[in-house]
Amino acid sequence: MYVDVILSPCEGTVEKISVSEQSRFYEWEQLFQIKREDGRVEVIDIGVSGEIKSLEVMEGEEVVTGEVLAYFKEDLFVTGSD
Repeated sequence: MYVDVILSPCEGTVEKISVSEQSRFYEWEQLFQIKREDGRVEVIDIGVSGEIKSLEVMEGEEVVTGEVLAYFKEDLFVTGSD
């Protein structure tokens, strides 16, 4: 069972995915980039470390606000990154 989700904060096109399924990520590491209709790029990161369990989007795909980008399992130990 998956612990949590990463949601899109905006509408746009997935420009870059910096993680893959089963890969580990760390706090504030860039996970996704979404290009908004007005041309601005939104960098998606989160304040926890963990492991990507499932990617729900692909590069070039259109997304809407609140859409699930990925499921992940959060680490239960402190990594010490600031």
